[in-house]
Amino acid sequence: MAYSETNPLANEFGFDVGGPLAAYWIAMLRVVTGWWFFHSGVTKIIESGFNYGYAPAYLQGMTGTALGPIPVWMGNNLAWLVRPGVPLFETLIGLALVTGAAVRLASVGGAFFMTLFWVGNAGFGHGLVNSDLMGLLLFGTMIVLGAGRYFGVDGVLEATGIVEKYPKLRYLLG
Repeated sequence: MAYSETNPLANEFGFDVGGPLAAYWIAMLRVVTGWWFFHSGVTKIIESGFNYGYAPAYLQGMTGTALGPIPVWMGNNLAWLVRPGVPLFETLIGLALVTGAAVRLASVGGAFFMTLFWVGNAGFGHGLVNSDLMGLLLFGTMIVLGAGRYFGVDGVLEATGIVEKYPKLRYLLG
């Protein structure tokens, strides 16, 4: 019986794209998704400053959703964080995606936001698929494909060898 030293999970976070068109496409998806979130955050900052009062009310209204008590608790007890956090984090997530910096970390934050939006807006009268789910899928795509590696700051950082020195950065960059 032969023993195989290969690890099937070795490339778990190293999904490679086969050609330049795919790399351009992933970079474009990253930039467009980033612009979408950046614009949303900056618009909230311009209109409300860092006191976006709708955010806690939105969370408090999620009583009948699948996430039930979690967002309601956040709206009631973390309003001090949610009011400035929504516009600030939307802006920062957008900037990270546009520049390609710490894309996986930013995309986890974006996926968190989109999960709350998807479940919070979920009347599901027209099915499970809506624009919030599409946003969630975009952020999942950024995470899985390591979209920051393609024409982004993450790719430049990885080329310097910093990931070889600090291998755990691979989970945040990309």
